[in-house]
This record gives sequence, C-alpha cells and structure tokens, in this order.
Amino acid sequence: MKSICLLQLCRLGVIIYDWFDISWLKAYYNFGFDHFNMSWKKAGIWGLLDCLMGNAGPFASGDWILPDLTIQGSIGLNTHLRTFPNTYYFSYATKRTRKILGVTVPSGLFGIHPLLFIRVLQMSQWRHPPDVSPPYKGYRDEDWQDNDGALNTISMTHPRLPFEHPSRFVKNDSDCQPLEPGIWYYKIVEGDHILFIVNRERAGVQFDLIYDSIFERCRKHVFRKTPPTLPNQTLQ
Repeated sequence: MKSICLLQLCRLGVIIYDWFDISWLKAYYNFGFDHFNMSWKKAGIWGLLDCLMGNAGPFASGDWILPDLTIQGSIGLNTHLRTFPNTYYFSYATKRTRKILGVTVPSGLFGIHPLLFIRVLQMSQWRHPPDVSPPYKGYRDEDWQDNDGALNTISMTHPRLPFEHPSRFVKNDSDCQPLEPGIWYYKIVEGDHILFIVNRERAGVQFDLIYDSIFERCRKHVFRKTPPTLPNQTLQ
C-alpha cells in the first residue's frame, strides 16, 4: 500500500475512531477492534502513536482484511476453497456504477453514501500500472471497474481465481428453477457497500426482500429424511 493514499487515510481514521472510544459512535458502527485495547482509557497517547506508526494494533501485521482483499491475497485464500456438490450456493454482489459512453462512473450522486462516493469513482477509474506484471493471466482493467465503494463487484459473485467454480448469473429467480446443488447462483444488486453491510435502515424494503428471498429458497430446498425433532419432544 502506498504511503499516502485514501486507504492510508482510512487506516488512520479507524485507529483514531477506536482510540476516542465514543460510545454513541461505536453503537452506530463498531469495527470489532476492542480486543486490541486501542481506547484512550487503556492505550493513552503513546499507545495511539504506536498504532499510528504501525507498531501495534490491528494493522501491525499482514493478518488483516486489506491484504486479503487484494487480487493476489484472494487467490491465495481461494486456493483452499472447494465447492461441494451437494450444497446450494447463493451470492449477492452489489455495485454503484454504470457505463456512459464506454466509461465506468458512479451511478448517481445521491444514491451513494458520501463516505463512499469518492471511493466508487477512484475504483472505477483505476488502471493497473503498465510496468507491473498483471496479477493473473487474462487480467483486464474493465473487469474490475464495477464496484460498490468498498469491493469490486466481480469479486463478490463466486470464486473465480485461481480457477473458476461453477456459477450462473440470476436475473429473475424463475429463470433458474429448479435449483441445482454445486453451482454458485449470484445476483447483482444496485447498492453501495454501506447500504447492505452497515446500515439496514438505508436499505429499507430492498434489504428485507433480499433476505426474504434467501429464506424462501432455504424453505423450498431443505430435504429431511426424518421429521424434525421439536425441543419439547423426547426421543422414544
């Protein structure tokens, strides 16, 4: 990661956010770093400086989310993945971009969370350095331009690298009936990362419909060889 970039600013912001330890802010969103004891009550000023310098805290090693979100890191993780032949897979990918005259741009000014608008634009315009070897054979910038402000849409659909798992794009649920196990069924939903991951209230009805469809599929495709045992029943 570059010494000066938007992600570095985000890293510093997360550290300061956790250090201030403001209860009403953390009630809105908690990064889950409490076990690093970064609060000013425990770390103090010197602890804050240690975290900012990268000597302590969640970013002091390579074992955090950003390395895993790189193409190279995801390839390493996906090497150990397996799609089981008797399991049903459903995936929802989000995006807040569209193409205008062949150029990928944010899909709107007011439909994107202010914290992510710049990031959506940055990710949609990013180009792989021509003097650096591509992360994999067949890499194309345009494949990775659609995003939701945090993740590239292509990375959310199904495992693609280092080898692609069986998959099928779903536009309408009725188009893929009956469902088959061992295949990643995926939908692309219009929304930014915060819409579905952080703030359920902003997503509203669309959020509920997504989860309703998940549970509906589960109800339709659960096969039991024996009737379920209820908690108040005893085995004979």
